[in-house]
Amino acid sequence: MANLSTFNKFTDGLKEQEQLMPVLFIGHGSPMNGIEDNEFSQRWTQMAKEIPTPAAVLVISAHWFSKGTHITAMDFPKTIHDFGGFPQALFDVQYPVPGNPALAIETASLIHSANVTLDHDWGLDHGTWTIVRHMYPEAKIPVLQLSIDYTKAPQYHFDLAKELYTLRKKGVLIIGSGNMVHNLGMVLWDKINEPGFGYDWALKMNQTFKQLITNGDYKPLINYESLGTESKLAIPTPEHYLPLLYSLGVKGSNDIISFFNDKAMAGSLTMTSVKIG
Repeated sequence: MANLSTFNKFTDGLKEQEQLMPVLFIGHGSPMNGIEDNEFSQRWTQMAKEIPTPAAVLVISAHWFSKGTHITAMDFPKTIHDFGGFPQALFDVQYPVPGNPALAIETASLIHSANVTLDHDWGLDHGTWTIVRHMYPEAKIPVLQLSIDYTKAPQYHFDLAKELYTLRKKGVLIIGSGNMVHNLGMVLWDKINEPGFGYDWALKMNQTFKQLITNGDYKPLINYESLGTESKLAIPTPEHYLPLLYSLGVKGSNDIISFFNDKAMAGSLTMTSVKIG
């Protein structure tokens, strides 16, 4: 837990608002979505117009998979280009958005299940900036990242997320960024520009995930390895899936669920995204 004596120095933190902020899980797909004007990035832009303007954005990205739990706490997080083999135009992108050290401390103080470290080195990886720069291109809304502790089981992450619920009352937009179905080893690269194509197992697993989410049946989602052979193909490693559990963990009892960008890509990926609230 964060040092509360430090937190107490920040007396003008975010105030509770009348409207509960929605939560998103976004399938971020290829880093190229960060600079392309396509159906996925266009929907991200539109989503920002449909929901209230947030006081800040907190992203749980598949690409900050760490030992222990950390939160970015710098004034201006750097733009991380954590990929290779893409056009120079993608590496040239900078998203000079502010951070919010006071909010980082407040968020860390809410988490009692982990000792959250305030991080001044990481920044915003492509699981964050490729999405958020389409949503908020003026780069004025503070953006923070919370890491995913790779030493912990899925139930731990779902339970930790529950401790973040208060942030929704303060206008913080919580985004889990990953992909429900994400098997790079089976990607059909010749189909990468043909949205909608998916292996039978990928489409079946994606539909199963959607049905469980709609029904509020989270136990099988948390214990996803029990869902059979298709789940092992859909989730060969957990980093892109776990952000979904963070988004579901902060769902309230009255929140309405809807899906968007619900398409398969290159056979073994899905861009399916969730709006909660």
